[in-house]
Amino acid sequence: MNWTLSKVKGTLLLVLVLILSGSTEATDKDPYQLYTRYGVKISYDDLFIQALNHDLTFFGELHDNAIAHWLQLELIMDLQDDSTRSTLIGMEMFERDQQVLIDEYFNGYISRSSFENEARLWQNYSTDYRPVLEFARENGMRLVATNIPRRYASAVYMQGMTVLDSLSAEAKEWIAHLPIEVDEDLPGYRDILEAAQGHGGENLIHSQAVKDATMAYSILSAMTEGSDPKRLIHLNGSYHSNNDEGIIWYIRQADRGRELDILTINTISADDVNSVETDLLQKADITLVVNSRMTSTY
Repeated sequence: MNWTLSKVKGTLLLVLVLILSGSTEATDKDPYQLYTRYGVKISYDDLFIQALNHDLTFFGELHDNAIAHWLQLELIMDLQDDSTRSTLIGMEMFERDQQVLIDEYFNGYISRSSFENEARLWQNYSTDYRPVLEFARENGMRLVATNIPRRYASAVYMQGMTVLDSLSAEAKEWIAHLPIEVDEDLPGYRDILEAAQGHGGENLIHSQAVKDATMAYSILSAMTEGSDPKRLIHLNGSYHSNNDEGIIWYIRQADRGRELDILTINTISADDVNSVETDLLQKADITLVVNSRMTSTY
């Protein structure tokens, strides 16, 4: 009897060890993995703690990546649970002249259908951004439309930066304060020009820069509203915040932006999320590596 009992206990212990080892062992079926820029794997909890203790978190996404959108929402939900600071959400996907629509919808003045019919929504809004907006609305969170109206960025591309000077005072309210400084030698801007094979020239860089400058201006304005302590998480394409360029470059140029603690997240895809070269992890503080076979949202 004792031998049998001992054998049963030994078998149960072996099964338990196998279960535990199987639950933590990395496989090529893992959907994602988080890394520091030094190649150290971290957990979601590690990411959350870092975001909790930074003033600004830039969650750089691949726009069609389902895992990135899921983690964005999870992080926003968890940050909202912390009462030490209010959590604001900024989104590239909404332009500054849409703020009134967001505020009217959040305050119950207009219906969801009215909001969505008028708000110039991205094609993947219903799957990827509506959950964030609706969570913010339901929980009384401030959602900031940070981007320049696309018509003005398009005008810069077609006519150059000076076209902004001729806009009305009302139109200029939707743009960062003029004149907007542009460092054309920033590697990110040069990469955009190279990818376009030179098409657009200086105007292509400037049309990108007015977006970054306006998003930075919107973020800083939101962070200085009122006297309550706050943090802001910003959702944007990774190229707007990678390498501390884009939006972050403009934030750092502003006096009130130099003292802010900033966390950056980049999203990439890989065939094996558990084996990623460190060179691919250098663009942000944390890199979200998603299995390349993951279904995209569009």
